[in-house]
Amino acid sequence: MLTGTIRSQIDQIWNAFWSGGVSNPLSVIEQLTFLMFIKRLDDLHTIEERKAEDLGISMQRRIFPEGSNDKGEPFENLRWSRFKHFEAREMMRIVDEHVFPFLRALGEEGSSYGTHMKDARLGFSNPNLLAKVVQMLDDIPMEDRDTKGDVYEYMLGKIASAGQNGQFRTPRHIIELMVNLMAPTPTDVICDPAAGTSGFLVAAAEYLRTHHPQMMRNAESREHFHNQMFHGFDFDATMLRIGAMNMTLHGIENPDISYRDSLAEEHGEDAGRYSLILANPPFAGSLDYDTTAKDLLKIVKTKKTELLFMGLFLRLMRTGGRAAVVVPDGVLFGSSKAHKDIRRMLVEDHKLDAIIKMPSGVFRPYAGVSCAIVVFTKTGVGGTEDVWFYDMTADGMSLDDKRTPLLEDAKLGPAPEVALTEDEHAKNNLPDILTRWQALEGEADRSRTAQSFMVPASEIIATGSWDLSLNRYKQIEHEEVEHQSPSEIIAELRALEGEISEGLDRLEGMLG
Repeated sequence: MLTGTIRSQIDQIWNAFWSGGVSNPLSVIEQLTFLMFIKRLDDLHTIEERKAEDLGISMQRRIFPEGSNDKGEPFENLRWSRFKHFEAREMMRIVDEHVFPFLRALGEEGSSYGTHMKDARLGFSNPNLLAKVVQMLDDIPMEDRDTKGDVYEYMLGKIASAGQNGQFRTPRHIIELMVNLMAPTPTDVICDPAAGTSGFLVAAAEYLRTHHPQMMRNAESREHFHNQMFHGFDFDATMLRIGAMNMTLHGIENPDISYRDSLAEEHGEDAGRYSLILANPPFAGSLDYDTTAKDLLKIVKTKKTELLFMGLFLRLMRTGGRAAVVVPDGVLFGSSKAHKDIRRMLVEDHKLDAIIKMPSGVFRPYAGVSCAIVVFTKTGVGGTEDVWFYDMTADGMSLDDKRTPLLEDAKLGPAPEVALTEDEHAKNNLPDILTRWQALEGEADRSRTAQSFMVPASEIIATGSWDLSLNRYKQIEHEEVEHQSPSEIIAELRALEGEISEGLDRLEGMLG
């Protein structure tokens, strides 16, 4: 958890960029990524120097070579700890003319820490701004992994506009809920095919460190954690850099964060490779058949990206593999053949575990679309018996564009520090979701009027369209309006808003 002082320091850095003419949030993050990466390289080099000095041996992993580069600049001057003391114009000269070419060379050499820096460029020309930001970053205490990661996460939280192709940042507490639902194990191989800033992978790593600390004391499992466990793909170079840096600052040494257009490229090498998929892929896109991977079209013939991603998940998962993914509500009840085919596969060919309906404001201010978390297991031979439905009505934040916390920090997220009262549960459903999920045997007896309940697979199949919309199965207890509290009336109106939204989506599906 970041202190107010550190948050204030980061805000000041952000404001310095804005006042210095760098106003695009992604550009600010990208430049901060480069600078933090440069500082990280110097930290790694310093650690190796101290290790060599303590052991009385030569350095085994030298990042900055001895001597000078081909322009006669001593490599020593390229280190953060050296150039941070230079006068502003001299610092700018060193960083622009020597440090960034050094970064690009690291990328061309294919080093794990330089892969995403191949086209790194300093994105501003104000020496005073550079000197100011370098000093501010240097003043933030980032000695331990948790603080480094939290600092970067807080910076990422300032990305306040959606990217192209439907990209937007998944709220951290929703990511943590999905990771806790899946409970990663030390032997998992985890993938996010639309990784963005690598939020799901980072959260999975933090879950493992917390719940399986012994894995970091075992050489084999530690090597698996750092080198084989985490895989993230994206086709946006900026996002790849940000995602790779996020993983590095959270202490994962060599994650597989790589360029890939997940829907366009064939997946022969990766088919059946991953035991756990966590993702919130781009929605509402449409691809031409000739630009879509043929192995995906064999699973589901469609142009809709949200359905193609569902096919992709099934393609990438190994038998017995699990997934928790975000989908727009249309996937749950759309009337096209492709929509029905995906739902039929989940229910009849594999094991559909849960549908968690989220309120429509969860992804604001990026998007107001209503979404759900789908949890399933790849079996290839069926296995769905009962599907668990949960109607999430509150996630701890206001559902408007401001997304203001409704409770104090200790009572937010899926695993709050203190137990919630009934009134507080009405503002944050996430702990209840996790509690009920971990005791599913008790859910079979719940009434369809409850916030969560079970639906037999046979009933879903009997709809003829494998309908997975919660409102298809939920029963409403009607009460006289005069006996309802204002909060209950608001909840019913929100539910009605969701039903209207679903109806419009159905109509759009029929017309399309």
